[in-house]
Amino acid sequence: VQLQASGGGLVQAGGSLRLSCAASGRTFTNYAMGWFRQAPGKEREFVAAIRWSTGNTYSADSVKGRFTISRDNAKNTMYLQMNSLNPEDTAVYYCAVKRYYSSSVDLSGPAAYDYWGQGTQVTVSS
Repeated sequence: VQLQASGGGLVQAGGSLRLSCAASGRTFTNYAMGWFRQAPGKEREFVAAIRWSTGNTYSADSVKGRFTISRDNAKNTMYLQMNSLNPEDTAVYYCAVKRYYSSSVDLSGPAAYDYWGQGTQVTVSS
């Protein structure tokens, strides 16, 4: 599975960006995808996840009401719409795939995921 993240950039505080993550290669019948971010000197942090078959979504409290995760089945692409950005959102954003999703899986943990994209830089200026 190959994941290609894109859409990052430099934006002023209060602005918006939309990240995309295109998946190619082997597909699975029941999987989930997620977004994580990592700022310099910090651990990788969960942002949001989506169960592909149902569209159920999960978000970190820090982004609820500002970020929206979605997917396009036909394009095998996941999105992260980010609004009301602030400097604390500055980080490299990564997308990831979790094979064989089940309700017992904690999608907020990076260790749950099997494949990762290369990351895209998001910088929010004050």
